[in-house]
Amino acid sequence: MAIKNEEIIEALKEKTLLELKELVDMMKETFGVDPSAVAVAAPGAAQEDEAPTEVDVVITDVGAKKIGVLKAVRELTGLGLKEAKALVDNIPAAVKEKIDPEDAKPIKEKLEEAGATVELK
Repeated sequence: MAIKNEEIIEALKEKTLLELKELVDMMKETFGVDPSAVAVAAPGAAQEDEAPTEVDVVITDVGAKKIGVLKAVRELTGLGLKEAKALVDNIPAAVKEKIDPEDAKPIKEKLEEAGATVELK
């Protein structure tokens, strides 16, 4: 039967600072990891859960309506026919890069309406 985290915390509350230091040293030796380094890394992990501030709008598949997607790409980017065709022919391709996620949503919707499969990365 495994010991619950709450039980470990209660047991640690009863230890002196010297005993806790010895425990940390034993953990370093046993697991090869400094427990204090893990505690420092934890706040950085919380940042990964935050929404991105910039995204790329990437076409991953043109679908059956290539001409419609080509027209949408030209409209959204202002590219000429040759440049837009080169973009659509080389999938996956970023239509817009490093833009606000809120600005990316209508672009994604427009491309999907035209028949493309789109991801926000």
